[in-house]
Amino acid sequence: MASPVAEALTVPEVMAALRLGRSKVYDLFRSGTLPSFTIGRARRVAADDLTTYIRTQSRSSL
Repeated sequence: MASPVAEALTVPEVMAALRLGRSKVYDLFRSGTLPSFTIGRARRVAADDLTTYIRTQSRSSL
């Protein structure tokens, strides 16, 4: 059974997972392509949202 609390990834973790630079990751946030949220001044991405984004991108490239 999955935990009710989703894992929140940092921007550097998202950068590493996507192999993209900081500017491109923030572009994805600004465009709404990759959902994110803030806690204070810290930006976070739900692990499920990152997985969904990757699946969507891999399907659209087919």
